[in-house]
Amino acid sequence: MCKNVHSDWRPKAVNHHQSQRRLHGRPNIVNITNDRCSNIPTGFKTHARFVVQQMSVHKLFLLRHGEGAWNRENRFCSWVDQKLSEDGVKEARDCGRLLKELGYKFDMVFTSILSRSIQTAWLVLEAMGQEWVPVVKSWRLNERHYGALIGLNRAEMALQHGEEKVKLWRRSYDITPPLIEETHPYFHEIYNDRRYTTCDVDKEKLPRAESLKEVLDRLLPYWYSAVVPEIQKGRTVLISAHGNSCRALLKHLEGISDEDIAGVTLPTGIPLLLELDKELRPVKAGQLLGDQEKIRVAIEKVEDQGKAKATT
Repeated sequence: MCKNVHSDWRPKAVNHHQSQRRLHGRPNIVNITNDRCSNIPTGFKTHARFVVQQMSVHKLFLLRHGEGAWNRENRFCSWVDQKLSEDGVKEARDCGRLLKELGYKFDMVFTSILSRSIQTAWLVLEAMGQEWVPVVKSWRLNERHYGALIGLNRAEMALQHGEEKVKLWRRSYDITPPLIEETHPYFHEIYNDRRYTTCDVDKEKLPRAESLKEVLDRLLPYWYSAVVPEIQKGRTVLISAHGNSCRALLKHLEGISDEDIAGVTLPTGIPLLLELDKELRPVKAGQLLGDQEKIRVAIEKVEDQGKAKATT
């Protein structure tokens, strides 16, 4: 694994009136070596750089789905299938309206096979008047598998085990939580779900728990085989996925270090724009689109989920 120079990173929140504003004083030019990964096809191992003078050729949008029922309850949802909450539906529709207002048009949308990811994509496209745009689904864009932690309340866990321990479970790069066992209350709900018979691996080989590194390892083959060819054809792509699958891909594209990825927060329902050069290298820091104050509050809401407090 390479060591990258990329400190104090967080996506830049912008609206169309404030597109040059930086939240955290990130340097204008950052050179980052990203020599990752044995499962990348030959010819795709590149260096990620931010160069202000570099020309933007492609636009890629990453979107964490709108709030789900278990997001509201502050529980580890992971591979348990949940629909959007009422607020999550509103977030997705608001996202679509914003993207339409800013004049963006999609040619292809990729989602996980979890309902909250798919539902978000549908609502965004409906609000944009682009329901006809193809939507392609893959388990490789699923949320991180939290293993035995699935269903547990984050705040209660922080109260019991300490906030730092829960942050390691939630945000660290290479720490895998305890495996889910057949006695777990949600084991059979997950692995007896018919959607997992459609995967490109046998059900028995699907993960029982994952670190963020393992999420990236199962995501990258799909990125290069399915998503990259569409971008290289000049198509504008939206990936409507999950907090950790989006963070994993962002880590890869922007060359974020193993340590700094723990500080990257993606709020629900806020689109992140990445401008890429012809070699699919980011030409500047990713931009969270929308109202600055709304984004700040949404980020704080996600970060507060891991703080110790008793539930009522």
